[in-house]
Amino acid sequence: MTSKKLLLYLSVAIFFTSTAWQLKPTPGKAYFQELRNLYSKPTSEWPSPNIDPGVQWRELGTVPASPVASDSTLRPLIELGKVLFFDPRLSGSNQVSCSSCHDPELNWSDGRSVPVGHDHQRGTRNTPTLLNVWAQQSLFWDGRAASLEDQALSPIENPVEMHQDLKLLPRELNKIKGYRTKFREVYGRPYIKKEEILQALSTFQKSITSRRSRFDLFLEGRQNALDDEALWGLHLFRTKARCINCHNGPLFTDNQFHNLGLTYYGRKYEDLGRYAQTKNPEDVGKFKTPGLRDVMRTRPWMHNGLFDSMEGVLNMYSAGMPQPKPKEGQENDPLFPKTSPIIQQLDLSAEEKQAVIAFLESISTVSYRISRPELPQ
Repeated sequence: MTSKKLLLYLSVAIFFTSTAWQLKPTPGKAYFQELRNLYSKPTSEWPSPNIDPGVQWRELGTVPASPVASDSTLRPLIELGKVLFFDPRLSGSNQVSCSSCHDPELNWSDGRSVPVGHDHQRGTRNTPTLLNVWAQQSLFWDGRAASLEDQALSPIENPVEMHQDLKLLPRELNKIKGYRTKFREVYGRPYIKKEEILQALSTFQKSITSRRSRFDLFLEGRQNALDDEALWGLHLFRTKARCINCHNGPLFTDNQFHNLGLTYYGRKYEDLGRYAQTKNPEDVGKFKTPGLRDVMRTRPWMHNGLFDSMEGVLNMYSAGMPQPKPKEGQENDPLFPKTSPIIQQLDLSAEEKQAVIAFLESISTVSYRISRPELPQ
């Protein structure tokens, strides 16, 4: 056999061994009708999901309202926080605002693998969206902040992000007549305090929520809100694809931390995740589960912004994600990362992956278009 023929033979063999299993036919009309009958019932009567033993989970549900949405007394504080959020004068250079990395037109993220901040320095982790941030039990990929007030401290003072001395910021804002007026309207006095800045910022962020999606309309009884492919994706999300083990509840997150095998242990891009905060070896490589509301509008994905294609994300999950094995000398290393046992090889077909993506589209809405506030002078 010539080398050219051998190469052709190997190429064909690789193609069929790696992709032939993906060429399964899409289920027929009767299957989709049965799915629609099952999922037209109340969520309490839906088919049992594929949940691992010991996993605490909640059923999927409609998007919840922010706790500050119905409190009219908070409106002036929210508006003050909005002004501060969009004001670059909160940064040391007067060039970077909170909205530089959390742009409403990019679904409150920045569309980058990692953010670019003060003096064009690059961060090390992907910018999470602020959508539904009010419901998070801890903030940042490693959970190092317990509240939105604590969270606001980090980017403002971080030399790579906003590079501002928070001790000096109140004094700088006090020099601006318009801010003295706004703080007097909210707090009853013109003098600005650090705690008030953080409270206003956090209250505004609590008002940022996802819009009702096609999936919400489906749950509310509009059966045609999901087409057959998205409905199949919903079923796969809860069963074969196993997504619901971590992405559950109305906001599609368990608010927990998991190791997906992307630690890069001992290599250039090593990131030990939550371990850096807790120093618990069991936390090596664990990162917070992001909510999936509007996920198709918040690319790129993962803590390091590794994937700009949802097909790529699902390919990795379907293959079981990286499962690193200790090399010689690492057998007894207590920090050697262990991929979560929840992560398993799924062998999803190409059609099944597309169905899951169709479902993710059904929980994603159009980007925000809001007017940026006039800044005080």
